[in-house]
Amino acid sequence: MGALGLGPVIEANAAAYRAPQRGDFTLSGRAGAKVVVLGAGIAGLATAYELGKAGYDVRILEAKNRPGGRNWTVRGGTVETDLDGRTQRATFSDGQYMNAGPGRLPQSHVTLDYCRELGVELEVFTNQNANAYIHHENVGGALAGQRMRYRTAKADVYGYVSELLATATDQGALDKELTAADKERLLEFLRGFGDIGGRADGWAYTGSSRRGYEVEPGAGLEAGTVLGDVPSLSDVVASGVGRRFSFEFGYDQAMMMFQPVGGMDRIPYALAKAIGRGRITYGAEATGVRNLPDGAEVSWQDARGRKHVEHADFVVVATPPMIAARFEHNLGADVTAALKYPVASAAGKIGLEYRSRWWETDEHIYGGITETDSDLAHIWYPSSGFQSRRGTVIGYYNTGAAARAYGELPHAEREARAVSRGVKIHGEKYRTELAASFSVAWHRTRFIEGAWVGWPSQTGPEYRLLNEPAGRVYFAGDWLSHAIAWQHGAFTSARKVVTGIHERVLQA
Repeated sequence: MGALGLGPVIEANAAAYRAPQRGDFTLSGRAGAKVVVLGAGIAGLATAYELGKAGYDVRILEAKNRPGGRNWTVRGGTVETDLDGRTQRATFSDGQYMNAGPGRLPQSHVTLDYCRELGVELEVFTNQNANAYIHHENVGGALAGQRMRYRTAKADVYGYVSELLATATDQGALDKELTAADKERLLEFLRGFGDIGGRADGWAYTGSSRRGYEVEPGAGLEAGTVLGDVPSLSDVVASGVGRRFSFEFGYDQAMMMFQPVGGMDRIPYALAKAIGRGRITYGAEATGVRNLPDGAEVSWQDARGRKHVEHADFVVVATPPMIAARFEHNLGADVTAALKYPVASAAGKIGLEYRSRWWETDEHIYGGITETDSDLAHIWYPSSGFQSRRGTVIGYYNTGAAARAYGELPHAEREARAVSRGVKIHGEKYRTELAASFSVAWHRTRFIEGAWVGWPSQTGPEYRLLNEPAGRVYFAGDWLSHAIAWQHGAFTSARKVVTGIHERVLQA
């Protein structure tokens, strides 16, 4: 009711976060403690950034050769070797890139506050486009295998649902629930919502300009030709397109979202710059963590295999839990069991660079997402560089079994499979205009091994245990939040840990 404008929507307000200040230490007469952070993903970077502002001596050990973790933007020259030993080198042209991990930012997320603080420029991400398509092959009815513009599918679904509800209401099916006045108000709403006829027309949905035009309205006598061939109610229901629209009502999937100009990794690189180059060691693979009577220590090895030990007052483990579960430690068997409790999820993406932006010139699609029921799942069109010469499409963004199936293939076969399915929607230009590609299977990516995790329960002892320190060792990450797979979750988890360490230092 709230989503349709028929009921009130409760607003959620969160208290403002106050980062520790240098004055906190001056007033207490204490010096900032030393903290070693494992992992330069968003949680690790945010932890180091906030503690650094307060004067802590912070060091980050990162196994990969870049900051960001899953916040990874692939550009020309990017090289990655996966767990199967297969190496890709990106050949995208200058200015072209793919966000292999996160690709959009909700307006309500704290991530935007960090972008403001760090000077990361933002632009609009088109999360839904009425000109994009829905393409369902594995359905019944006459619409199977046909691409439908999102606007057309939406008009038909809303129209027929409104017709059915209006008919039932007018025939007295809801008399026990509605007063006479309420019935008239609802019928008035349905006429506008579904663009249906009135009582004299039997509340019929017959299609309208909401479906789109075969010939655009123009000058003089050109009134335009409304898209015809309205499918039957049975065919619309059988097509399953209606299930796509609930996506719009998700709290964190508002239709206008944002992205950093030039790539999502502008965020971790801005954090890394603010932290300071000398405070992050890349190519440093953590192998163990131990509580000590007066602090904690980390064992790690560098890119040459040389072993090191780092001592600190506190350690923050900001790696994925499946990675941390393999560390040698003295934190207890219950911690190991808790780290193994969440389940890693598979997800994959492929970036397809094209020599021309045919989706704009030929099909009038400027950003947005085409939804499919094939193993492509989603096709993303770029929300930047409009009307320029080249562009990079996310040719699939899939999860679960589909992601695992693609992940088993070498890159060339992933590309061929994705293109063959895309041709069904866009035609041969989807193949002939292709210039370069790069793919990622997150569950086969070294030092990460999953797109995100799913908890069998976030109310049980495992989740609660890892949200508390194990001696001088803390855990941080989006996986310890209720915004899993969002950078917001990583930021808020980091802020929770920073607050905990800071309060502990001041009370010592």
